[in-house]
Amino acid sequence: MGSYRVCCCFTRKFKVTEADPPDDVRQAFNKYSDGGIHMTVEQLMKFINECNGGTVSFLEVERMVENVLHKRHPIRSLINSKSFTLQDFHHYLFTSELNPPIESKVHQDMNAPLSHYFIYTGHNSYLTGNQLSSPCSEVPIIKALKRGVRVIELDLWPNSSKDDVHVLHGRTLTTPVDLLRCLRSIKEHAFTASPYPVIITLEDHLTPDLQAKVAPMVTETFGDMLFCPKSGKLKELPTPESLKYRILISTKPPKEYLEAEEDKRTGSRRAKETTDDDDDVWGESSRAMSYRNKNDKYESYESDNDLDIEDCEDEVMKSDLCPAYKSLIAIHAGKPKGGMDDALKVEKDNVRRLSLSEQALEKAAERHQQDIVRFTQKNILRIYPKGTRFTSSNYKPLVGWLHGAQMVAFNMQGYGRSLWLMHGMFRANGGCGYVKKPDFLMTSEPNNEVFDLKAKIEIKLTLKVKIYMGDGWHLDFKKTHFDTFSPPDFYTRVYLEHLLMK
Repeated sequence: MGSYRVCCCFTRKFKVTEADPPDDVRQAFNKYSDGGIHMTVEQLMKFINECNGGTVSFLEVERMVENVLHKRHPIRSLINSKSFTLQDFHHYLFTSELNPPIESKVHQDMNAPLSHYFIYTGHNSYLTGNQLSSPCSEVPIIKALKRGVRVIELDLWPNSSKDDVHVLHGRTLTTPVDLLRCLRSIKEHAFTASPYPVIITLEDHLTPDLQAKVAPMVTETFGDMLFCPKSGKLKELPTPESLKYRILISTKPPKEYLEAEEDKRTGSRRAKETTDDDDDVWGESSRAMSYRNKNDKYESYESDNDLDIEDCEDEVMKSDLCPAYKSLIAIHAGKPKGGMDDALKVEKDNVRRLSLSEQALEKAAERHQQDIVRFTQKNILRIYPKGTRFTSSNYKPLVGWLHGAQMVAFNMQGYGRSLWLMHGMFRANGGCGYVKKPDFLMTSEPNNEVFDLKAKIEIKLTLKVKIYMGDGWHLDFKKTHFDTFSPPDFYTRVYLEHLLMK
């Protein structure tokens, strides 16, 4: 009998029953016990090695049998009987402590370019809560790295006296954190959960003088861990295997960033002068752009990496004064001039990173779905949450993944099913933070055709999952056991295992 307490006064009892072994378990037991009523240590060892493809030793299996018998039959274990009944075998198979899921380890090919992988990506990694008023800290960065996140985002802004660099969400009430604290935290915890590379994406709002100050700060903190291409821009992205225990910087080069800021200012002026309702190429209507410019406080939400500096024209002339900062950039970012066709153009001897908001991706996917897939076969596409997610909520990541986007950036300090799906996705491949993209996203037809989401494709494989039992379902509860003071609290855990039974 089992019991649990209600209102600290009464004790309710329930009867513990054990579920009967399903037919598959009976068949396996009969096969490996040669039709007997007991399974010996040798027979169990044969079952484990053949079905799980392992090489478990006799001593390991013997200790496991003793453990089960001691727990289930304390008296029988004293008479040195080392064999399983059908019920013992069933108990062993469905007890996670005795028979855990297949060991989690890196099993995918890690020698392909970075563009061939989905990467565990954080958004505004320094925020402890909401996007408007929560404090900034290195603590959420540490938590993300310990979970296995491989892309950390930092927003760099000048302090009030313009002589130092802070990390904060600009034009909001968030309190800043010192950049050096963030960098040191990344160095200390970058490879706690995974040896594969950490990419730091910088949303840079700094003057050339402050960029020149950041450069030695980064190089002195990371030292040899920092990966800096010798030839400037990369022609092809390196592999995760070749970048083990390395840290990469990804942002706009200084000159491109300042020119982009000038383009944004010019575009904003045009938006104020027009009443045209046509959407621009990045998925925002000109009316929305005009509205945003009337509300500068929220501008940074909608334009990740669209930056703002006063006297931009003068700064462009000075942008070559910080070559040390530019040399740190391993993966160059930026939105090129022109429309979406130009943004998704694949260059032969150059790779880059492009950032789109979740809405911009959905809009681009309507007319440029194959262009996006083709772009992500060589380059990096980063998707970030829309600006109205003030509470640090997230979006559906599948849209980005189905188009080959490597960096589907999430608010790791957020909540909800989308975030659970993100965490679940990156438990794959040993939880290393890199999951190989499926072949259909990386292959091209002779006419340069790529995967088309809208095309009807014949089903090639159907996965069927059979649930045998759940923990707690064998308890003999009655309806009267549950009321206002003792609500049911069940959950289901499903393990998928590949059984090689013939």
